[in-house]
Amino acid sequence: MTLAAGSCPNGHVSYPTHPRCPECGEPQDETVDLSDRTAEVVTWTTSTATPPGVREPNTLAIVEFDVSDLDAEDEFVRALGQVTTDDVESGDAVEPVYVEELRDPDVGLKRETQASQDWDGYRWDPV
Repeated sequence: MTLAAGSCPNGHVSYPTHPRCPECGEPQDETVDLSDRTAEVVTWTTSTATPPGVREPNTLAIVEFDVSDLDAEDEFVRALGQVTTDDVESGDAVEPVYVEELRDPDVGLKRETQASQDWDGYRWDPV
């Protein structure tokens, strides 16, 4: 599992990657690894009514990664993800942390499709 953003020849950066740039339609032919960067919380929410297999409460945040060090048109790229704690505020610095299961794989899906599902990913951990 990677935390990769895509970039196109016109310098647009987006997360997740896309076959074509959402901004200009050019192919996204390069990726930017966001897993070793810190981000800033733009906004967050806590859900107390979650689907089966998802932790409750489940705090989610939109975070903004600074990519101004790249030779790109965009200076920031945003991503949505779970937060490791319920104690988070807008403006907090976070870093991605890899987890093997973002939700319980035994809940909520048909067994015959379970093996084809990826359960790993990244959460945002306050720095």
